[in-house]
Amino acid sequence: MSEYFKIDPWGTSYIKDYNRLMEEFGIKPLTDELISQLPFAHRLIRRKIIFGHRDLERIIISIRSGETYAVMTGIKPSGAFHLGSKLTADEFIYFLMLSPKAFGYYAIADLEAYADNKIPLDESYKIAVDNLADLLALGLDPKRVYVYRQSEEMRVLRLAFIFSRGVTYNTLRAIYGEQRFGLYFSALVQAGDILAPQLPENSGPKATIVPVGADQDPHIRLTRDLAQKYQGEFGFILPSATYHILLRDLTGMEKMSKRNPMGILYLSESLESAKKKVMNAFTGGRATAEEQRRLGGEPEKCVIFRELLSVHFMENDAKLRELYLKCKGGEILCGECKARAWEIISKWLSEHKKKKEEMLDIAVKLLEEHTLA
Repeated sequence: MSEYFKIDPWGTSYIKDYNRLMEEFGIKPLTDELISQLPFAHRLIRRKIIFGHRDLERIIISIRSGETYAVMTGIKPSGAFHLGSKLTADEFIYFLMLSPKAFGYYAIADLEAYADNKIPLDESYKIAVDNLADLLALGLDPKRVYVYRQSEEMRVLRLAFIFSRGVTYNTLRAIYGEQRFGLYFSALVQAGDILAPQLPENSGPKATIVPVGADQDPHIRLTRDLAQKYQGEFGFILPSATYHILLRDLTGMEKMSKRNPMGILYLSESLESAKKKVMNAFTGGRATAEEQRRLGGEPEKCVIFRELLSVHFMENDAKLRELYLKCKGGEILCGECKARAWEIISKWLSEHKKKKEEMLDIAVKLLEEHTLA
């Protein structure tokens, strides 16, 4: 395997060739035929932001037969919620909405935050409350989710320890490259997160779907291998997964990450700061206005069109298509497009902040209750 495809889920990997990635690791394309079998298609699916899957068919069967399935995700509490966090959160909520029989498991990855970012557990708790309030404001039903901190979830930690006997250092190095041992162990804890919904005390085994970015596939591969290895003991069903493309940051240069705060849009930052970032974001515009009118813009390269409006802030497909054609035809210049985009984004941010304020107490309660619904 080439160095290019030694994906680092803790780094800033940016994947240029998704077809090669899928071929290399056996990720299946999300076909129109498969999409048509879902009750409804999220904009992220319609617009091919979610591009691939592993065993999504299993979840579709659960939906159609009225069987219970789990939706599992989490967040590393290392900073404020941003658009990269929102992307996975939108998918998490979507898969819960597809069936009244779906139930969510949301891990606060405080152990990973400690291993990767040296964030003390008491500090990560405060960040987690803030993150969870954002998630609830995005539309998560608090009655349909179990929220926990990795450091306190004995079922997950017990699984991680059991799994440690089934892997070797060479196996982990082959999957993740050379890493600190703490990160290797946090990968085993994540495997515990993903498979814990299938334990008998969680009414398992059952189908489980894990929406992730393409850079997180090493965790999915490791977990599926462990699920197979321990199938006889626990009856695990191999977890399903969906994969979304990695968004560039606002500069258009690298993967959107908390490691580059100037290239990222946080859901809680001031409108003044957010506007500055949006108005300075990378576009697909030409060198001059005259060239733009004559040659048209390149919305495929534009962060405003692709990362902001297409992924997050413009739900209407017809309006998005109209904007695309106006840009390609040179009918609209980048300054005008950014002004329109900011009008949409600023309204969304203002409304989100109001919703979040109302969710803070519920977020604290969810973390403190620490019991299954």
